[in-house]
Amino acid sequence: MEKPRTSLGGDGQAPFADGDVDGFVSAGGGRVAGEVVTLPGLVGEAESALAALTAGQVAEVRMLARAGQLAEAEAAGSPVNVRAHDMALRSIAAEIGGVLRSPDRTVQRRIGEAREIVEFYPAALSAWEHGFITRGHVTVIVDAGRVVPVERRGEFEREAIERSLADTPNRVRAGLELYAQMLTDRNFSERHEDAARGRAVRLIPGRDGMCDVIATVPTVIGDGILDRLTRMAHAVQDAAEPRGETTADIASASGASASTDRRTVDQIRADVFADLLLAGAPALDVTAQGDGPGALGAIRAQVQVTVSALTLLGDDENPADLIGRSPIDAGTARYLAGDTSSWTRLLTDPIDGVTVAVDRYRPSLEQRRHLRARDQHCRFPGCRIAAIRCELDHTLDHALGGPTALINLAHLCQRHHSMKQFTAWRVRQHPGGVLQWTSPTGRVYREDAPAPPVAFVPLGHPIRCHRPIPDSGEPLDDPPDRPRGLRDHETGAPFAIAAAHDPIPAPF
Repeated sequence: MEKPRTSLGGDGQAPFADGDVDGFVSAGGGRVAGEVVTLPGLVGEAESALAALTAGQVAEVRMLARAGQLAEAEAAGSPVNVRAHDMALRSIAAEIGGVLRSPDRTVQRRIGEAREIVEFYPAALSAWEHGFITRGHVTVIVDAGRVVPVERRGEFEREAIERSLADTPNRVRAGLELYAQMLTDRNFSERHEDAARGRAVRLIPGRDGMCDVIATVPTVIGDGILDRLTRMAHAVQDAAEPRGETTADIASASGASASTDRRTVDQIRADVFADLLLAGAPALDVTAQGDGPGALGAIRAQVQVTVSALTLLGDDENPADLIGRSPIDAGTARYLAGDTSSWTRLLTDPIDGVTVAVDRYRPSLEQRRHLRARDQHCRFPGCRIAAIRCELDHTLDHALGGPTALINLAHLCQRHHSMKQFTAWRVRQHPGGVLQWTSPTGRVYREDAPAPPVAFVPLGHPIRCHRPIPDSGEPLDDPPDRPRGLRDHETGAPFAIAAAHDPIPAPF
């Protein structure tokens, strides 16, 4: 008689009959959901999975290539073909990105890569589609073949496929790059000149509040940078090392204990690198924000950070958010808040409220500060460009009667601001700063609501400050790391800020 089953499976039955738990077998086979698993079976599943994955990837490449061709066709005949093509491509990339749940910038880059594969390497794409080579091989072929003249790419493609059939992508890369160099009709100097146009600086977020700053520069420049940093690091170490005297002798002569620099050469190089980039002082110091020295002043960096009031006051060590990047530690956030000249706090007056609207096109400084803290980043779905690097956009165009009011303003990066202006993408702003985007095909994307507004803490709350702060903004007998200027804008009494559920955005 069949053993009774309980109801867990999609067909109303459990995957195992009661008592049918003979267990799993380790080597050579096992039982998963009543099925014996063997190594040959797993290998077969791997082959099937690879075939399905390849089919999906190739289909996506062909789809993305057609998207790029569609954008080109839509812009054909336009008197401003370059801009029209770019706007059409942005709009299409955003539409597809919404479906793929991927940033439109990423989709646009992938469209370019897909067109390159489909239009210049059709044989490699076919070999990939039929399982003779992998996606990694195609990537290597495309990368290496960029230096090959268009008229010789067929020759290069045939040889590249032949080499890829018998080895892994990493092993064929070096040989293909050398082969491609043999086919090029331009000398190294000419190719270097073209490559130098791609120089750039990129920042890759890391872990635990760190990141990698990568500069793509000519080799001789990079070697010179590293050499200078190394010599400066050695000079720092030499200055910290006692020469011909013991530490005790130096301490005795100076009347103080001698200390040496315990940093490694790598650490000193990194510190000197940051010092050199951030410590210049050009004469011109214009400002566009009205909140301190301009972007050229002392070549200072500008960052946007949100941090909770409890963290600012030292009551917890929760990390702050470096908008558009990654978390940073609480100590760094407190240092930025308390020591920088561009620290601003966002007040919401419980009686008068914030500056809501002005009778002119340009928002007021108070509105810009409020919106910078509210939005934090570009408000197009998926975009994380920090608000300090975005433009304030009238959701309903000012020329069409849209007010310069908080309910009609939002931050958009230059890319998405232009896309809103020149393509069929449309946006509406709902109460609370919630944006609803509609794509050219009618799909609706409702952007997440911005961060919760700032609220005053009740008078008896334990985190409320107790000492008054003079008009100078200097706290009395407070710890040195406490943020300055935290006081009520009417009475001068200090205050703390908090939200019901989430950390408070405190922009600086």
